[in-house]
Amino acid sequence: MKRLFAALALLVAALFAISLMTGPAGIGALDGLRALILGGDGPMPIVMREIRLPRALLGLVVGAGLGLTGAAMQGYLRNPLAEPGLIGVSGMAALGAVIAIQTGLSLGTALALPATALAGAAIGVGLLVALAGPRGGSVTLILAGIAISALAGAGTALVLNLSPNPYAANEIVFWLMGSLADRSMVHVWLALPPMLLGAALIWTTGRGLDALTLGESAASAMGVSATWLRWRLIAGVALIVGPATAVAGAIGFVGLVVPHILRPWVAARPSALLPASALGGAALLLAADIAVRLILPERDLKLGVLTALVGAPLFLHLIWKTRSGGRV
Repeated sequence: MKRLFAALALLVAALFAISLMTGPAGIGALDGLRALILGGDGPMPIVMREIRLPRALLGLVVGAGLGLTGAAMQGYLRNPLAEPGLIGVSGMAALGAVIAIQTGLSLGTALALPATALAGAAIGVGLLVALAGPRGGSVTLILAGIAISALAGAGTALVLNLSPNPYAANEIVFWLMGSLADRSMVHVWLALPPMLLGAALIWTTGRGLDALTLGESAASAMGVSATWLRWRLIAGVALIVGPATAVAGAIGFVGLVVPHILRPWVAARPSALLPASALGGAALLLAADIAVRLILPERDLKLGVLTALVGAPLFLHLIWKTRSGGRV
């Protein structure tokens, strides 16, 4: 297992470095590294520090967050089909961003769109708490999440349907596809603190998730509070998924597929799957973001589109293996 973590960490480090060196500017590796560390005059330090570094950092942080929350949701619900957007926070964050674009708030300042998306995520958490209740079980949580996701989807569709401005509608559609392009360090510092707090909360659930694999009764006998575990998990997922959606848009399949791939390598232990999925999610999103800059660079291929194109067939393959009796 240590070899797996070491390999994943090396892969993430290599992809992070490649992400810093990839772009249309044609900057050499040594020149780019010198400009990134030492700065200086000219366009090269601006490209490295203001364009490529925020993009690489967001790819690392958002990918790790999606992988971590996907593993946490699958471990808590004991369902390999669970994913971070199940509780509806990402849908509400997207709705908040859509409203900001439609009303023109996003034109006022660069922070208006992610701030409104974070407000939508907060409203989604409030609705989830109100619907699921303090004693609601996993089934209630799933149903509440589905209801909130449906509400957010309906609201997004309504905004698009009633939009009198085709330019705003076009911007909404492109934002919903997900992307890390044109992000700055402001977006990084906006998303990073709540995501780190959410990761810390989820990290504390490892022992409880391991106990939960034996059943809720056995976990309770081992001193694990199901209620306390559930709300720590919900808070952690919301603190990660909300900011991730706010700064990167809707990016799917990372939190669904990565835990599937890595689960056999950690002997299906949820506590070990959490850090493995965080590293795997970071590697997958960094690789996908590098690919969108190399595949049809003149057409601005969106990151969420590529992750769906890669993730959906892989997920179908995993389902087929499960149906055929193979291990996933």
